[in-house]
Amino acid sequence: MSGAPTPAAARTTGVRWGHRAGRLLARAVWSTRVVGASNVPVDGPCILAANHTGLVDGPVVVGSSPRPVHMLVKDAMFTGLLGRFLLAVGQIPVDRDGGRAALTSSMAVLRAGGVVGIFPEGNRGRGDAATARAGAAWLALTSGAPVVPVAVLGTRRTGEDVGTVPRPRRRLHVEFGTPLTVQRERGTSGKVALEAANVRIVEALSAVVNQAVARTGVPLPLDDPNRELPA
Repeated sequence: MSGAPTPAAARTTGVRWGHRAGRLLARAVWSTRVVGASNVPVDGPCILAANHTGLVDGPVVVGSSPRPVHMLVKDAMFTGLLGRFLLAVGQIPVDRDGGRAALTSSMAVLRAGGVVGIFPEGNRGRGDAATARAGAAWLALTSGAPVVPVAVLGTRRTGEDVGTVPRPRRRLHVEFGTPLTVQRERGTSGKVALEAANVRIVEALSAVVNQAVARTGVPLPLDDPNRELPA
């Protein structure tokens, strides 16, 4: 037989390299303290739903997770050398106007027993989980995978642009909350089930973020540059 890796094997190898790169960034470039990593299931499909304030939230979540993660990343990042690297390490491009292809790719990861990372808020902002898109809820309902809410603090401070890269050795904080599962109740329409699941995920994520802020004393940014742009 040929020694060439299968697509699945290549994807697994790539995401492991991405995990190592994320750990290097989170621990060596920045100083990331992690709480609750044991809340991430040791095997089987899992969804990490994180709040989103800054550019480096994705690699910080990947590097803080005890398991390799296929992170959903906006498709604008998949250009040039960075884009090739992101694809090589198993990250998933998402078109925020639709996202169907990203959801399909994410379902394939979950069905194979992997971990998908997603930012329910969609855009970088205050990170307070006040609102969320339904992608994480749809994945959880469709796959049956547990959702682990994840708080990320310190990647952007008040007054910094959403594209700011934190200076080296900045103290960052990541907290993994208790996993939750969502399911469609008998006699409930798909739309109602999706809305209910989304509310549960938003509430869980908001609670973990508030808990992390209280524990660390690191506040969320007071501003949201995306919302404050002129029309």
